[in-house]
Amino acid sequence: MILFPAIDLKDGQCVRLVQGDMDRASVFNDDPAAQARDFAEAGCRWLHVVDLNGAGAGRPVNSDSVARILEAVSIPVQLGGGIRELATIENWLEAGVARVVLGTAAARSPTLVKAACRAFPDQIAVALDGRDGRIAVEGWAETSNLDEYELARAFEDAGVAAAIRTNIARDGTMEGPDTEATIALARAVSIPVVASGGVGSLADLETLKRKGDGLLAGVIVGRAIYEGRVSVAEAVRFFTDAPA
Repeated sequence: MILFPAIDLKDGQCVRLVQGDMDRASVFNDDPAAQARDFAEAGCRWLHVVDLNGAGAGRPVNSDSVARILEAVSIPVQLGGGIRELATIENWLEAGVARVVLGTAAARSPTLVKAACRAFPDQIAVALDGRDGRIAVEGWAETSNLDEYELARAFEDAGVAAAIRTNIARDGTMEGPDTEATIALARAVSIPVVASGGVGSLADLETLKRKGDGLLAGVIVGRAIYEGRVSVAEAVRFFTDAPA
């Protein structure tokens, strides 16, 4: 499993939200590139970056901050938020993004996801952001009629590199990840599944690692790191050293 520390961008700053609410944003770093360097220097092998403003606007907004992050680190970066067109996907991959995450586009334009997977093998992920059992779109401001299994299975043969599953009710709460439901999804589909939302302690990561090894591809951690509940260096050592 891969540990993905999260850098969520709002108005050029590194923030964390609670349950995706833009009005409940806590600023943790005014310099996202410096935060990215800190994660890389702690031994992280990937970064998970989200353009929150872009997710709501339907187009990239924090492009300058993303560009500075890409300049600051050599480890791979996966990026989501406001990416709705094939040209935008291509532009970000050419700029140095290793993997593009499609959320609203996955729910609204599955043909775009499939075309992107053909054009850019192993570089496209889909976001399964759930609220009350349904997929949320448009920066989580709207809820679709799709459920996560329906959406994931739509891309089974498309060549999607990963499916990032977030239980919105737990995101940013540090009350524990939705472990069992995430593992159930991973058992049901062939796409590698990444857990996201709710991690509040190293014990949560230990549970995900113990129950999810061989099933989950990774876990995204955000607020618990910034609040000091999870030491990045300790988490990196655990994911590197823990037995399968």
